Amino acid sequence: MRMTAVRLSALYLGLFAVFAVVLVVYVTASATSLLESQSRETIGEEIAELDRIYQGGGIVSLVGAIEKRANQPGASLYLVTDPMGRILVGNVEALEPGTLDRSGFTERAFAYARFSDEDVSRYHRAVAQVISLPNGMRILVGRDQTEQERFRVLVRRALILALALMGAAALFSWLLIGRQALRRLDRMSAASARILGGDLGERLPVTGANDEFDRMSSNLNTLLGRIALLQEGLKQVSDNIAHDLKTPLTRLRNRAESALAEAETGGDPKSALEANLAEADGMIRTFDALLMISRVEAGFHPVAKSRVDLSAALADLAELYEPLAEEVGARIVTELPGPLEATVSRELVGQAVSNLIDNALKYAVRDGAEGIVTVALTTEDTLCRISVSDNGPGIPADKRDRVLERFYRLDESRTKPGSGLGLSLVQAIARLHGGEVALEDAEPGLKVILDLPIGGREDEGESSKGPVAA
Repeated sequence: MRMTAVRLSALYLGLFAVFAVVLVVYVTASATSLLESQSRETIGEEIAELDRIYQGGGIVSLVGAIEKRANQPGASLYLVTDPMGRILVGNVEALEPGTLDRSGFTERAFAYARFSDEDVSRYHRAVAQVISLPNGMRILVGRDQTEQERFRVLVRRALILALALMGAAALFSWLLIGRQALRRLDRMSAASARILGGDLGERLPVTGANDEFDRMSSNLNTLLGRIALLQEGLKQVSDNIAHDLKTPLTRLRNRAESALAEAETGGDPKSALEANLAEADGMIRTFDALLMISRVEAGFHPVAKSRVDLSAALADLAELYEPLAEEVGARIVTELPGPLEATVSRELVGQAVSNLIDNALKYAVRDGAEGIVTVALTTEDTLCRISVSDNGPGIPADKRDRVLERFYRLDESRTKPGSGLGLSLVQAIARLHGGEVALEDAEPGLKVILDLPIGGREDEGESSKGPVAA
């Protein structure tokens, strides 16, 4: 212990162990919270389905549906009790006392036993939502939390193993670590401490030696930058949703009040309800688009790339939109070369080009003049360039970057249908393929250019898949 290397190794080991424990506890808590949130979402979806059954067929249909679901393999937790608390239907034999006393989601995981358990004294843990019916009956719909418990046990075991391995490695570290390496570790530990303290703008030091420490620091710095970008994107989306969805929600509420008023006066609320359904469908489409953009930007959308003949694919899309173009008084012109293959996701690139053609058709026709939408394909070095242009009013140069943001719409575009997410989705798809989107003046009109790497045949069949959120 009189050797500086030994003392510093022990010190760094202790500091690293503390940071590791903090990080593991944080990750465990975050993952557990995420799993619980997913369980609550699943429960909410099941409650919504049961509510539709109840509204359509009453209590008899509801009890029958619950009984059927409860008997399915791997079913969630279902329980129906009478006003006295006696179990009528379900797959739960016993509950922790007090679970059914309060309506709503349970504040914490509770203990329960199923009828299928051989040992009835063995209890599991679950979360659930309790609903009180007007006749005093209570319904419980829940999800088992056994996997979450296993996850926590696995993390604890991994932590113990990791600390044991670090203790063994510490016995040899003083023989291998020099003063220079110790100084670099000291700087990295200090930066890590600031990051764990909440300073996501901090970065690990890179000396330029291009050794293992520099490569690790560069990768972690890239990861931290992406985390900061995703957090900023999440904040932006939240702000945009709060701002741009307030108006449709207000319309929904006003129409619901109108429907209630018509029902009370003997009128027919059907038209107001149909308008509400149309408004709700529009909001659902908006959320679907947001979800896809988030998945694509975060790399969670499953992407199966293959060799695609872009000329043929663009010709098919143009043919698909020709009836719509004729309906709005426009025509689609294609400028496509011979067969041109690229390694891309046919589904995502098709959706991106569809959004561009759809946008172009909205703005190509003005003042009764015929609208012209041009779909072109060219190559430049290792890139294939897809462009969609129109002869509409175009977009001012100082606002072209803004229209790529989510929910951003020009004042003159707010009378057109849409949510302001089309170009954001196109940009996310381009980035997923390693490409980019550019907006130019078509003189007149707007030209949107989608540059994508052509890729080699060795990339054929490449699959980049990640988890898809429920």
